[in-house]
Amino acid sequence: MKKKHQFIKIFDLSVSKILYEFVNKDLLPKSGVSKHRFWKGFNQVVHKLSPINKKLIDTREKIQKSIDSYHLENKDKNFNKKNYKEFLEKIGYLKKRGQNFKIQTSNVDEEISKICGPQLVCPVSNARFLLNAANARWVSLYDSLYGADIIPETKGAVKGNTYNPIRGNEVIKYARNILDKYIPLKKQSWKNLKEIPNINKNKLNLILLNPDQFIGYSKKNGKLSSLLFKNNNLHIDILFDLSGKMEVNNPDGNQDKLKIHDIYLESAITTICDHEDSVAAVDAEDKVLGYKNWLSLMKADLKSSFTKNGKKVLRKLNSDRYYISKNGSKIKLHGRSLLLNRNVGHLMTNPCILLKDGSECPEGILDAFITSAACKHDFSKKKNSRKQSIYIVKPKMHGPEECNFTNIIFENVERILKLKKYTVKIGIMDEERRTTLNLKECVRTLKKRVCFINTGFLDRTGDEIHTSMEMGPMVLKNDMKSTKWLLAYEDNNVDVGLSCGFSGKAQIGKGMWAMPDLLKNMMHQKILHPKSGANCAWVPSPTAAGLHVLHYHEIDVFSKHKELKKRKHAKLDDLLEIPIKFKHNWSKDQISKELRNNAQGILGYVVRWIDQSVGCSKVPDINGIGLMEDRATCRISSQHIANWLHHGICSKKQVLEIMKKMAKVVDNQNLKDKSMQGQAPYQQMASNYYQSIAFKTSCDLIFHGKNQPSGYTEPLLHFNRIMKKSI
Repeated sequence: MKKKHQFIKIFDLSVSKILYEFVNKDLLPKSGVSKHRFWKGFNQVVHKLSPINKKLIDTREKIQKSIDSYHLENKDKNFNKKNYKEFLEKIGYLKKRGQNFKIQTSNVDEEISKICGPQLVCPVSNARFLLNAANARWVSLYDSLYGADIIPETKGAVKGNTYNPIRGNEVIKYARNILDKYIPLKKQSWKNLKEIPNINKNKLNLILLNPDQFIGYSKKNGKLSSLLFKNNNLHIDILFDLSGKMEVNNPDGNQDKLKIHDIYLESAITTICDHEDSVAAVDAEDKVLGYKNWLSLMKADLKSSFTKNGKKVLRKLNSDRYYISKNGSKIKLHGRSLLLNRNVGHLMTNPCILLKDGSECPEGILDAFITSAACKHDFSKKKNSRKQSIYIVKPKMHGPEECNFTNIIFENVERILKLKKYTVKIGIMDEERRTTLNLKECVRTLKKRVCFINTGFLDRTGDEIHTSMEMGPMVLKNDMKSTKWLLAYEDNNVDVGLSCGFSGKAQIGKGMWAMPDLLKNMMHQKILHPKSGANCAWVPSPTAAGLHVLHYHEIDVFSKHKELKKRKHAKLDDLLEIPIKFKHNWSKDQISKELRNNAQGILGYVVRWIDQSVGCSKVPDINGIGLMEDRATCRISSQHIANWLHHGICSKKQVLEIMKKMAKVVDNQNLKDKSMQGQAPYQQMASNYYQSIAFKTSCDLIFHGKNQPSGYTEPLLHFNRIMKKSI
């Protein structure tokens, strides 16, 4: 058995020693907040707010039971949407919309208010990934194209293990087309230039179609080393090779006649450092790991050492970038992505702090205090927020009351940490049905803090299934993407954002591209996000950010906002269109395929979560295609099978047999996985189903899915991970 955590008694709190020492020795020194003030204030706030937190969770359960009863009582009747809406209003689920208003958020950094582009989401527990994400503000277009499937591996243009000049030439062609498209020359093409352009008295000797796109340049040893341009408020830095050699594994030197060494695109404008769905943090040890990484980001001293291709690599945060403007003055551009922090929601508690009655501390309250205190270290350096603002993304809030509770938490954080009111800004995740239906009122409660609203299709679908569990069997998971409610949901998020004055003040975001290896498909499909009015959208990697940003060069999102403001808003009736299939005609093969697909995804994710403490990873699907999986994907898959079980589409015996078969598939897919991110080696499930905690947890998520709070996976995952850690 592993040694239990030691606790320190302070005021009415019992604090895990590892957390207590982190706060006192690392977090608070030079923050301007004394240890006494912090612990006394936190003690008072957490004991005052914990009962309110619990009451809000109880309200979720009470409302869900009312909705279940409604569907059971009306099961054999024709669905009457008018009666349904009246019922939802009666139980407080659906709120009446108030008068129009505009958000009043101030002191927002331009990365959120003025620049449209990709947004990375990264687990806060992995320092190497965090550094990659923060540094992805600037991404090599050449590297992104060379490694992606956008350039076909035909006619000798294979990737291989060493640099391939044939593929390199295809990259150069593609990049020249990009320059012609987004920085067009007058009566000339970038493809036909034969020598590096000159700068004379800070003037560029190239004639641009739009001269204002030229921003500046840099020199090295007296020679022109780069030209800086701007399109749609995004920078493009063309780097010239002055040595005749290429950095990117090309022993033959630069094959580009113009000697363009690379093109760096301003890419991941913002990054969410995630304490929630992409991490497996169940105790003080796990929480402190994430908190330490976040604190190091705010102190700008995060580093990570690792071995790559037999060589030791030290990774650290990029420096800012310096140029000379066209009027001769100096330009400094931020070298890193603006970092936001996603705290956990209101549901979970954590045993790292126990309250005076012995109950666990609400994790969301703890996150708010710790992550905000860490941000105070950035205020003097201004390496992250130049406006001295704190950006916290808050997930899984159900309706305006829970949004207001978050506002109360932040008010108390500001008071205890001696911050100006509304320093803490909030990103609202529109991923629960009660929030979607009342989004305008949710925004209203946070109108002086809100800096971001974002759709989350997977969690939103999981909540859709769970909320209407008793009404009937849900459609096939893939068919969910074309349902009326989902289309209305995506439009409604933008409609509300624009009507509340987000354009030019706050972000309207869209969800993740989940297939990091299929970037050609991403380039065809994800342009729909800026076209929809999203001024940011999630990507899974720096490479994806460096390619998705091309969509924001293509689409002027702020101009698109002006168009979208004129359209009719999404209808409430469409948002309430429940995606059930009363009279299905699915064959046995279709049902089996759907179950296998869901089961494989659950097992592939859960086995890494439970055994290796990996909260987000690229999990091969049933066809071997790598998908970025986190708790949201697990939620929808487990809720979908639970729904089908409840309505007799499948049997428990059938599901269990499929789970066992898919466990073997997942084991085979992980044969080469000796370890994951420095964690324990992969442990097979099929060798002993009844001893595998991961297999048992996966089954419990399905067989007990109907009774899980809002269908969330966290309670079972946390319980079983703690059990695994105790062995």
